Amino acid sequence: MASNQPAPEAPSTFGFGEPDRPGEEWNPTEESIRPVRGRHRVAKQRGLARSSTVLGVGVIAAVGAGGMATAQSKPPVSISLPDSIADNLPDVKSLPGVGAFMGDGSGADQQTAALGSPLTTAGITEAEAEQGATDAGEALRARILQQAEQQQAGADAEAKAAEEQAAAEAAAAQAAKQQSAAEKEAAAKKKAAEEAAKKKAEAERLAKLAASYAIPTSSYTITSTFGQAGSMWSSGHHTGLDFAAPTGTPVKAVHSGTVKSAGWSGSYGYRTVLELEDGTEVWYCHQSSMDVTAGQKVTTGETIGRVGATGNVTGPHLHLEIHTPDGTGIDPMGWLQSKGLSI
Repeated sequence: MASNQPAPEAPSTFGFGEPDRPGEEWNPTEESIRPVRGRHRVAKQRGLARSSTVLGVGVIAAVGAGGMATAQSKPPVSISLPDSIADNLPDVKSLPGVGAFMGDGSGADQQTAALGSPLTTAGITEAEAEQGATDAGEALRARILQQAEQQQAGADAEAKAAEEQAAAEAAAAQAAKQQSAAEKEAAAKKKAAEEAAKKKAEAERLAKLAASYAIPTSSYTITSTFGQAGSMWSSGHHTGLDFAAPTGTPVKAVHSGTVKSAGWSGSYGYRTVLELEDGTEVWYCHQSSMDVTAGQKVTTGETIGRVGATGNVTGPHLHLEIHTPDGTGIDPMGWLQSKGLSI
């Protein structure tokens, strides 16, 4: 039995070689009624607009990442669309990566400004834009130069700090050296002052002693010293200090003491032994005469006898010996000098 259902209609392609999409209806107007070739040209313009938008997004991203300076040599792209097509385009601000570069305007003017602006401004910061930078390559170059200047400034600051530290260390070393030299000089001056004070004190002591000690005779000449070797002495060396002087020259007590003995003593001739308060004995030998006796006390400079040539002698002189309290003989010249006397 034959069916009376109508046959399905073939989809209309309207000359584009593809069927109309569901829900879409094309209403030609007075301006849009064109031959098929004209409608096809409008569709190509829409495709070109959308392709240009995508291309602009890609170029902006590329310039922002790598600083494509070559875009500066290309003129701005300006695209104009019929109102019927432009009304159906998406909002420029809704496109990823594009809306952030647009101004505060709205509508077709904002879209036209976005499509007509030069791509070389991509990647430029607000501060650079305020300074008048309009080229991404120049902005990148300025950033590199700024970074290099900052690095150079940091290196200069480090070098300056190192120089200042070295100068401070050198100044500290110089100050330490000067302080050490000053301390050494002060120590030397102190030592010299101490030595001078010590010498002064010794001189005062000797002066005080000299006032209480006296040279045993006057008008003398030293002819033999202590320890001098020779065959004329039985011990092989001289045991005292000889003051050659004319016979009868007064012999004096060198210091206050007590006469221990006075008389003939063999090779010493007439000898007087004077014992001082500390036990030291002073022997006066070869006298021609004696003016004191044993047990007598005498004072410094008092005459106790006369120069002579008694005993084992070759001429008139006073033979003086000094013995410590334990009986040891010492150099008379050194002992007299220790008392502040100059021989």
